[in-house]
Amino acid sequence: MRKRSLRSSECTLVVEGAELLSVALDAGAPIEAVYVAPEGRSSRVAAEVVDRAFARGVRVFDLAPGVVERVADTVTPQPLLAVVGYVPAALEDAREATAVVVFVDVRDPGNAGTMIRTADAAGLDAVICCDGTVDPTNPKTVRASAGSLFHLPVVAGGDPALVVETLRDWGLATIGTTAHDGMDYAEFDWSRPVALVFGNEASGLDAPLLDRLDGSVSIPMAGRSESLNVSVAAAVLCFEVLRQRRRTAGTAPAGTAPAGTAPAGTAPAGTAQRPTIEGMEAVRPGPAEQTGGRAGGETR
Repeated sequence: MRKRSLRSSECTLVVEGAELLSVALDAGAPIEAVYVAPEGRSSRVAAEVVDRAFARGVRVFDLAPGVVERVADTVTPQPLLAVVGYVPAALEDAREATAVVVFVDVRDPGNAGTMIRTADAAGLDAVICCDGTVDPTNPKTVRASAGSLFHLPVVAGGDPALVVETLRDWGLATIGTTAHDGMDYAEFDWSRPVALVFGNEASGLDAPLLDRLDGSVSIPMAGRSESLNVSVAAAVLCFEVLRQRRRTAGTAPAGTAPAGTAPAGTAPAGTAQRPTIEGMEAVRPGPAEQTGGRAGGETR
């Protein structure tokens, strides 16, 4: 299951540890098999989640000492592994979304998983991993997501330009993230339907794609650091979306509009229009850098 091609052909992924398996069970994910190392049997938490899986008819296999260490990709692996059926969402599954995160060439699995977890926590509707982005079923991505990929649609694949155009046709404002020269993120109206687009950790979003977007935002730096790690920037922006939507719609979750009202910026039924973004007409993206990090965590 270390190979993406195998995970894709089998429509499965691997979860490690009692906590992730518990999340998968709670989400109703189809658990195909559970593998338990000897030390897993002596753990009360692991034993309880294994019993839950077994009660649902899941096959449970006891492993000999040392087997988990040979097959896991971590130095100190969890004593519990499970193979879970998983099929990434299709782009069409995000058609009704009003708050989406788009990854363009995000390569680090830890960043991608953390950003999926953040989008879930902030109540966004979907995550789209465009071509060039790390596979969301990568074991490190799954671990970093803390099981959030079982909670919201995660799309795998798609040409970034086509994805952006499709989201715009569906009435979402497409907003890129740049290290400099974008609108202050706190001044943007996040209550409208929006797609937040994040680029590569080292180079950000390239100029041609930035030109296709409706605008860009930046996170002002008060100190001497030039930028934030891409996953940290995603957390700041996603929770700004949540903050503004809670303010304008009471306690309604992010991605919803007050009862009886149409979301701001949506096109009339049966039509598609480019969202009008006040204050952004004069904003031009700076260098193809995003509010993210270099390969290692920081942006130039």
